[in-house]
Amino acid sequence: MPFLLRVELPDVPGSLGRLAATIGQAGGDIGAIEIVEKRHDGVAVDDVLLETAPGAMPDSIVSACNALDGVRVVWISRYAAGGNIFLDLEAVEELTADPDVALDRLIDLLPVTFRADWAARVSKVDGIVYTTAAAPRDLAWLPLDRAASVETDDENAIACAARLNKSEIVVIGRRGGPEFLASEIARLGHLVGLAMSIARAAAKADAH
Repeated sequence: MPFLLRVELPDVPGSLGRLAATIGQAGGDIGAIEIVEKRHDGVAVDDVLLETAPGAMPDSIVSACNALDGVRVVWISRYAAGGNIFLDLEAVEELTADPDVALDRLIDLLPVTFRADWAARVSKVDGIVYTTAAAPRDLAWLPLDRAASVETDDENAIACAARLNKSEIVVIGRRGGPEFLASEIARLGHLVGLAMSIARAAAKADAH
């Protein structure tokens, strides 16, 4: 099964190459890399999807990466969403392919797009209206002006949410970590806004 590694590293030329070489020497085969965030302090945060060679241990890969100057592994976990990283643009393409169900399809796509464990649409009036299988059953609507980190009743869940419209929000969560970065929260708000625009355009077209 693939593993997903989230790592902080210096945002300088050659840094990613050194990281990739180190992962390879420790028995990891990189399948994809996504830049999650670039910070003002010169640190980049990357998600690395990798397979381990027979006999190679994830802990050994983590130790090898942490031994590099300026590198810190934030998180490593099994990645069951398939053999590649799903990007925001691919999510938008999926939504526009069938705009009549864009809002529900958004919930299906968010866990793999954000490497999260679950997602849900929550209504102010009706409670949870659409959810993936692993989502908590007691999520509550929150009055949000913009995408933000939120708390749930599950102490092991790390969640963030974005306003879909006046009466609904979208919530995504991870069990145990890693924390949602500011860039990820901003991306969630952007994707949710796009999904709402696609759904509204489809509704107007159907009305005519």
